[in-house]
Amino acid sequence: MILRSKWKEEMEMKETWRFIDSGNCSPAYNMALDEALLDWHSKGLIPPTIRFYGWNPATLSIGYFQKVEKEINMDKVKEYGLGFVRRPTGGRGVLHDQELTYSVIVSEDHPEMPKTVTEAYRVISEGILEGFKDVGLDAYFSIPRTDEEKSALKNPRSAVCFDAPSWYELVVEGRKVAGSAQTRQKGVILQHGSIILDIDEDKLFDLFTYSSDRLRQRMQKNFKNKAVAINALRSEPLTMEEAKVAFKKGFEKGLNIELEPYTLSKEEEEIVKEIANNRYNNDEWNFRK
Repeated sequence: MILRSKWKEEMEMKETWRFIDSGNCSPAYNMALDEALLDWHSKGLIPPTIRFYGWNPATLSIGYFQKVEKEINMDKVKEYGLGFVRRPTGGRGVLHDQELTYSVIVSEDHPEMPKTVTEAYRVISEGILEGFKDVGLDAYFSIPRTDEEKSALKNPRSAVCFDAPSWYELVVEGRKVAGSAQTRQKGVILQHGSIILDIDEDKLFDLFTYSSDRLRQRMQKNFKNKAVAINALRSEPLTMEEAKVAFKKGFEKGLNIELEPYTLSKEEEEIVKEIANNRYNNDEWNFRK
């Protein structure tokens, strides 16, 4: 009996990760804080961390490899009064508006983290999956099966994030409900992504360039079949506060961890602001060729 209770005790022991809810911040600050957390974790200064945040103003973020001149309608970005920033992660353009954004920072050599990007993505996304279940949505992981779906991953035809299947994408009723991107630097995984509460599709599609109006119409029509916001699937709209509670619980359950709230020190805030000014507020970074 003693052996059994000791085993049970060990099974119930959970690792404690840090939890930061930084609220609505500027686009440059948001990307700078994710970068700082990655750096601090690589130096062993902080434990694995999960962060929730929003955007002020609403922002178009583009993937690390995207070409602004070729893909983005900057006149519309300005007309809508949106922020604009290039992410350190890949992927396509995301309109951060009525959404809960999350980031996960954890070492590549963490015992629970698989070595491959797709498998690590699945493990981290278990937390988001549990969050969707908590808000009453029957989410599941999609796996591209056909050759057509697999080739679409390698050669995305669209600059819009929610427009293509990915490995272990979270879907409800066959439509994508969360979009994420991952980078690995300094031995650390940074995965961040969007959990969309509501979406203005016309505004989203205004932000990109198209070879013809017909192409835009076709892509926007396809988008409705491929992606959906949480509140389009619920009879009762989910508030931001309810979403934070549900997805915090979801990460704790999905990753089998305890989340301990943390507020940045003044020194840490200064470092983040410096990164924001040097990189993410900088046109050379955001508009680089």
